[in-house]
Amino acid sequence: MRKWVILALRLFLGIVFIYASWDKILHPGAFAEAIYNYQILPDTLINFTAIVLPWFELFLGICVIFGIWLPGAVFSINALLTVFFAALLFNLARGLDIHCGCFSSSAQSGESGSTLWYLTRDAAFLISGFLLFSQIWPRKKRL
Repeated sequence: MRKWVILALRLFLGIVFIYASWDKILHPGAFAEAIYNYQILPDTLINFTAIVLPWFELFLGICVIFGIWLPGAVFSINALLTVFFAALLFNLARGLDIHCGCFSSSAQSGESGSTLWYLTRDAAFLISGFLLFSQIWPRKKRL
């Protein structure tokens, strides 16, 4: 049973990350604008992030689905999900209700919702990621 849960979580998170990367890879300029709207990164890092982050998401999604470098990939996914969640929380605390840019680079491309919806959705991703992490992270065997 445990193997099926791990496989389901791997497929779920892998597909989420691959799907999230696709539109951003195709439209890096629009994704850079979404990053800029967060008002968190310095301007000099926005274009770099808009180009590198989607490819990293794609890479991690593929790794998790196929079980390549699984502990490191799951750790990296959880790190990214934590950063994404914190950025949404930070903007909610500042009173900004922005398009998250999570699954599409433009607000007109079908992704709609409020920051509270994005937080709820990302919390579900984060819980899934932590659950997977707790199941696959190497542990020392007790004697």
